[in-house]
Amino acid sequence: MMHRRQLMTLLGGAAAWPVAAHGQQGRLLTVGLLGTGAPSTQSQWTAAFVQRLRELGWIEGQNVKVVSRWAEGRTERFKEIAAEFVTLKVDILVTSGSGVPASKQATSVIPIVFALANDPVGTGYVASLSQLGGNITGLSAQSTDLVGKRLELLREVMPALGRLAIMGGPDDNRSVVLEMDEVRVAARSLNIEVVTFGNGRADDITPAFEAFKGKAEALYVISSPLWTTHRFRINTLALIARLPTMYGFRDSVEIGGLISYGPDFVDLWRRAANLVDKIFRGTKAGNIPVEQPTKFNLVINLTTAKALGLTVPDTLLARADEVIE
Repeated sequence: MMHRRQLMTLLGGAAAWPVAAHGQQGRLLTVGLLGTGAPSTQSQWTAAFVQRLRELGWIEGQNVKVVSRWAEGRTERFKEIAAEFVTLKVDILVTSGSGVPASKQATSVIPIVFALANDPVGTGYVASLSQLGGNITGLSAQSTDLVGKRLELLREVMPALGRLAIMGGPDDNRSVVLEMDEVRVAARSLNIEVVTFGNGRADDITPAFEAFKGKAEALYVISSPLWTTHRFRINTLALIARLPTMYGFRDSVEIGGLISYGPDFVDLWRRAANLVDKIFRGTKAGNIPVEQPTKFNLVINLTTAKALGLTVPDTLLARADEVIE
């Protein structure tokens, strides 16, 4: 007679078997990767994702296939790419925050993993971080929670800061709207006036700086695929306008922005691979709690500070995770 413990072990293994078994029987498991930006801006993140999959035993061409499509910041492409992945019958759809609504609209069956989302609960991507049910899970960037800290850091460099420009995005991007609202609230508490420019096209970048002229002393750029794709252009115009910039992640500071403070995006993408691994091995996406960041980086571009005539306090430089010179 089979013991109860043996029976439960077999049943547990059987429950996880069907998904992983596809790759073992000759068909590669397929990950549809909806890149909201461009390869030039997100390839480091996705490379970390693929590397972590390999470490977990999912090797490209052997038991898994990663199909990448890039929207290059154009929101109209999100729906097209998500629909294509449904047609291709991918096993998992992986994206970042801005790509989630289109992915959710395209399928309620295929598991969806978001490698990062600014506020997944506030945007309605999930009911709660510990949500159970549905076909979606991922990692939260908690960007709205970091707004106050970012403004305090900017004030350390610019103690007299009294007017701040916010570069937002289209009103249909819920996460951008939430962060813009939070910046307004945090700025008000610090007696900083704000001027906002909500837009959603590359053609709007130059008019934004025209609108900021004479009305702002610094610029808070809200993370979005569009601004990430055009970050070099934004930094160039900001330097011409002599506007110190605050960002949510290091990539934009690496090429001329002043300061960034936020989660380590490479780390979040690596951890997204852990979630994909769990799903491949049989766990339902809706049964996996949304995870939060554990690594935060403060990055300062000292060359940009000098070009703007700013002196960064030694106490702030000592706290930085990275200083670019």
